[in-house]
Amino acid sequence: MNIVVNEELKAYIDPLTPEEYEALERSILTEGCRDALVLWGDVLVDGHNRYGICQKHGLPFQTVQNTRFKTLQDVHLWMIDQHLGRRSISDYLRGVLALRKKDIVDERRARSSAATPTTPTTADDPPFDVDDAPASTSTPASDEALPPPVPLNSREAIARAARLSSSQVVMIEKIQKQAAPELVAAVKSGVISINTAAAVASLPAEEQVTAANAGKDELKQAAKRVREAKRKPREAAPDTEEGAEPAALDAVQQLQQRVAELTAENADLRRQVAELQAQLAH
Repeated sequence: MNIVVNEELKAYIDPLTPEEYEALERSILTEGCRDALVLWGDVLVDGHNRYGICQKHGLPFQTVQNTRFKTLQDVHLWMIDQHLGRRSISDYLRGVLALRKKDIVDERRARSSAATPTTPTTADDPPFDVDDAPASTSTPASDEALPPPVPLNSREAIARAARLSSSQVVMIEKIQKQAAPELVAAVKSGVISINTAAAVASLPAEEQVTAANAGKDELKQAAKRVREAKRKPREAAPDTEEGAEPAALDAVQQLQQRVAELTAENADLRRQVAELQAQLAH
């Protein structure tokens, strides 16, 4: 069987941590490769880590052809939905994947609206002929086309897709737009929470990098300084009749921010509990 590993697809979802990879390898060595690898023609779509481990140890595996994929975007959307359905991924990655799905769906809808029956769309065509798939060595899936994805046209819809709060989605968007790579790496690895990373992302890039390189404690201190700096102007506002309304608004905003912080921390704790329960179950 000729299985092609497409590096872009392999890297589309964040790789496993060394600890997660070692746990998967132990499981496969003990129980074998229980889940079939998903192929699109010759291209491996799902199961890159399992395939690598099986190749390394000379272990057998099964494959399944998903002939419902018509374009590379179909593959990307399927990969995102697969990972959004798993409990083991972090809240941050779920948010990133949901936002990525929104971009794909928006692009597809825009292209569909602009296209005419006589205008072929080739930008998303598959890089090979799916009819050349090694069907004799794989179990074929249904030929039925994938259903159109549900539009994610609000933060609430994105939050539902990612099983997060809307405030967490806002913070993840901020991290994606403003965070230095070192800060992104820290929140991806779980060193700091989404809430802390979003606060630190308000700082200039050089300060973000310095805090990230200094470690978890310095990142938390940097986030604390950012929050305190936001509170000081509000505390200094004159308590006059003219300033009463802005002060009230500031108080509401401060409460909303605190609620968002507590919601994010609560979600992070729930994720950690779920991961511990999953580990104990195994």
